Amino acid sequence: MPELFDCSDPAARAAGLDAAAAALGRGELVLLPTDTVYGVAADAFTPAAVTGLLAAKNRGRAMPVPVLIGEASTLAGLVVNLPPVANELASAFWPGGLTLVLEHAPSLAWDLGDAEGTVAVRLPDDDVARDLLRRTGPLAVSSANRSGRPAAATAQDAVEQLGTHAAVVLDGGPRAGSAASTIVDCTGPVLRVLRVGAIPVDRLRDVVPDITD
Repeated sequence: MPELFDCSDPAARAAGLDAAAAALGRGELVLLPTDTVYGVAADAFTPAAVTGLLAAKNRGRAMPVPVLIGEASTLAGLVVNLPPVANELASAFWPGGLTLVLEHAPSLAWDLGDAEGTVAVRLPDDDVARDLLRRTGPLAVSSANRSGRPAAATAQDAVEQLGTHAAVVLDGGPRAGSAASTIVDCTGPVLRVLRVGAIPVDRLRDVVPDITD
């Protein structure tokens, strides 16, 4: 079973962040809280680790793994170009439940699945997740559940589904809102909502009126 750290205790949280960063550096998986649901994380730049994440979830490459970042400023280094409207959405809803799909920089040495040159990026509104991301850099993170099963709202839920595949669990307490993030495709001439989740479309249209769904 993985090593579990109660992040409500400052000492355990510090130890857990150290253990999680070390495990990710070794290419292992970590279960962690986000602002939506619990996630399973791998080093985004270690293809074997991402392959292990997909295998743990029993998920194929056709659904590429999203990337979480710890600071909004990281986004510019990951993408070919950042459309002004995408930047406006990020400014309005990050950190939070909005995932932006953009063309990733071709120089990046990662393999997140059959993404066809794109990457789905989000800045989560969770202190534990962001503290870890500041240590590790971008992480490939998917919901901590087996494909087809409900997303994990607690660390225990995540352990029951994926614990045998993870080295470390960061327990940040139950997640109040279990809605997944809203995903917006920013790669075309008009922004398109691919999945409605934590942020309703009408709130997106307050920022970008011509977004389609």
